[in-house]
Amino acid sequence: MNLKEMLNSADRIVFEKTGQHLDDLQEAVLKGTLRHETYKHVAKDFDCSESRVRNAASELWQLLSEELGEDVSKSNLRSAMERFQLSLFSKNFALQQDCIQISCCVNSYGEARQPPDISNSHNDEKSNSKQAKTLHQDLSEMPELGNFFDRTSSLHTLTTWILQQRSRLITLIGISGIGKTSLAVQLVQQIKHEFEYVIWCNIDASHTPDEFEHQLIEFFSESEKQDSSPTNQKHLPLIKYLQNHRCLIVLDDVQNLFCSGELAGKYKPESEAYRSLFKQIEKLSHQSCFLLIGWEQPREVTQVKNQNTPIRTLQLKGLDIAAAGEILRDYGLAEIDNSESLIHRYQGNPLWLKSVATLIQELGGGVTELLPNDTILLPEDLKDVLQQQFDRLSELEKQVISLVAKENQPIDRAKLLENNTIPLSDLVNALQSLSRRCLIEQQGSSYTLPPVLKQYAIASM
Repeated sequence: MNLKEMLNSADRIVFEKTGQHLDDLQEAVLKGTLRHETYKHVAKDFDCSESRVRNAASELWQLLSEELGEDVSKSNLRSAMERFQLSLFSKNFALQQDCIQISCCVNSYGEARQPPDISNSHNDEKSNSKQAKTLHQDLSEMPELGNFFDRTSSLHTLTTWILQQRSRLITLIGISGIGKTSLAVQLVQQIKHEFEYVIWCNIDASHTPDEFEHQLIEFFSESEKQDSSPTNQKHLPLIKYLQNHRCLIVLDDVQNLFCSGELAGKYKPESEAYRSLFKQIEKLSHQSCFLLIGWEQPREVTQVKNQNTPIRTLQLKGLDIAAAGEILRDYGLAEIDNSESLIHRYQGNPLWLKSVATLIQELGGGVTELLPNDTILLPEDLKDVLQQQFDRLSELEKQVISLVAKENQPIDRAKLLENNTIPLSDLVNALQSLSRRCLIEQQGSSYTLPPVLKQYAIASM
């Protein structure tokens, strides 16, 4: 949501609550807050006392808190408004689906020229009661949602793919620390009521395909036993549950399915059966959705680009200036002159920004002093995170990374070939793999490394 949309939405909320539109001071408070200005700055622009601005803001936050159903303050206004907007989107979608079903029923009655049988209303109530009981969730492995920064566009995209386009298999990829899991948690919290079954699984190195499938089947079958008591109930194949029920299944850390030291997306021998599972999810007709989260994705998923297929891929990028600025404010760095430069250098990556902000805060130095010009600091905890990803690279990828890191400008494929050490076919495969790992950026036929990765690669040579 942009500034105008935020103001319009807030105005509607205030009007529905009080019967009055935002007054000039309330609008000034909202604008100042969304522009990350202090109350003192707002008071100066509005030509009034700071205490008057604080009182107006306090009343406004209280009013918005009552309507949005959560505590709203200066620090979380944007994210609270965006959560509210996305919840309206989900409710409107559900309402549209109900209207479509009602319309279908009306058309059916019209063709038969018979009104609905009122005597069935009691049975309908039983059916509705049963449906309410079939909302089952196992989110015990899902992490808690901490501070959530502006991801409205990505949330909207994923919600549309899942609820409107009924995508069966979605991969959410991005470099470590970019916020994939946080985005997925926010998504699940907002759309989980649209599914009969919701489960979150963290994939670790010991998670075999048979164990995973057995875990899902047990979850479905045990839940069904709670809703009915059939005798000698047998476990069905996994695909049958996905066909019979609307399910959302989230798999986090899917990179653990793939080999280290190989090009991206190659399954470990013990994880090979996941390939068949994902192909089955893609090809067979069902009403469920798998969301895969990780640094890498299955090769067969990456290759699918046709928008007519039930597969989608979203590569998550860094936060914008406004959202990343919220992180710097949390560390007392909001007022620095070169904050935008700092955000660009660390690509709006939440984890990277938190790491360098912690270092600056602990050293007690100024950003200009510690980060002159285009200097990149690599705190030890950030090095550890990057090392985990670089350890997964093949020797071929490491060669290409080394070549690209030495260049100050984007380098094209022709120049990379001039070194005569990497055959064309190997070079193309390595570039594709690095791109799939989100470690290299492509501009036409040229490639470059993000500043942080370049600094780390040079230091590791």
